[in-house]
Amino acid sequence: MPGNGLLETSPNYVINKAVAARFQQLPQPKDKVQVMYVWIDGTGQDLRAKSRTLDFIPTKPEELPVWNYDGSSTYQSQGENSDTFLYPVAIFNDPFRLAPNKLVMCETYKHDHTPTGTNHRKAALEAMTKAADQKPWFGIEQEYTLLDTDGKPFGWPKTGFPGPQGPYYCGVGADKVYGRDIVEAHYRACLYAGINISGENAEVMPAQWEFQVGPCEGISIGDHLWMARFLLHRIAEEFGIVVTLDPKPVPGDWNGAGAHCNFSTQIMRENNGIIEIEKAIDKLSKQHMRHIKAYDPNEGKDNERRLTGKHETSSIHDFSAGVANRGASIRIPRGCAEEKKGYLEDRRPASNCDPYRVSEVIVRTVCLNE
Repeated sequence: MPGNGLLETSPNYVINKAVAARFQQLPQPKDKVQVMYVWIDGTGQDLRAKSRTLDFIPTKPEELPVWNYDGSSTYQSQGENSDTFLYPVAIFNDPFRLAPNKLVMCETYKHDHTPTGTNHRKAALEAMTKAADQKPWFGIEQEYTLLDTDGKPFGWPKTGFPGPQGPYYCGVGADKVYGRDIVEAHYRACLYAGINISGENAEVMPAQWEFQVGPCEGISIGDHLWMARFLLHRIAEEFGIVVTLDPKPVPGDWNGAGAHCNFSTQIMRENNGIIEIEKAIDKLSKQHMRHIKAYDPNEGKDNERRLTGKHETSSIHDFSAGVANRGASIRIPRGCAEEKKGYLEDRRPASNCDPYRVSEVIVRTVCLNE
């Protein structure tokens, strides 16, 4: 985007962000609130959204009306029976339209009010409810890559490649990091929205970044991470940049992208909780392929390109665990091993995983012994 605030989209069409901002400054009627409904489409990894006007300020999901949309245009229904329902489940502040306007995360249901194929929240909530007395906490480290609209990593030379990995992780300087404005805007937008974002950093591959959500208890990890993803895509749109959650966006000697999941129960966080952490790892070791199938939208096919045993990953075919070992399936952080309590890090989930599925399968394996 040039410094004058113009976003060039075609030779004959230019969006002037300054003009758009002028209209956003128009006073909003006191009896009208804009609410944007956000949902997961039939791909299991892309998001959709649309807005409606309400005459009250919603404070909890139950106050919001059930809505519907054309599921035949989102890979979720047939054209002859396309109405698909949106059930509001979590409310956030809107960092684009500002207060009192809201964003709402929704579950999707078919015409007969049964969950769509990519509505994994309902089953996850059932598992979280059963395990609520164990107080499962989650933190997810969401890696992603910024792309130009031509599909090439943002900031990379148009021919060839940047220098090899080494100076980019947590780097500083125009020759080491690309797209920091997007990252900073996203961080502040998440805080404004009420998302429990706990940090961000530049990652190992140039144009690759990470933000962390958590700790969140139970189902809220999925609600918060999905809305944080929505904000990331929406903010990048403002800059004319594309965000990809592909687990291996650049083939070859470049790091892939994951969504490492930190997990604990209350007893793991108490004195000598390391014993329970080790018990949990043993349970996870016996369900490796079950988890691999749940850790990306294509039952492991996406993660095959990433979990090679190289570039700080374990092999997709083998389960492993270790203290401070980033090449293991499960890592026990050094501090947790020394304090003998804390959490474990499951490094297997892909960057495009559904956090509802990831959190559900972990709870069912570790907490519910299923």
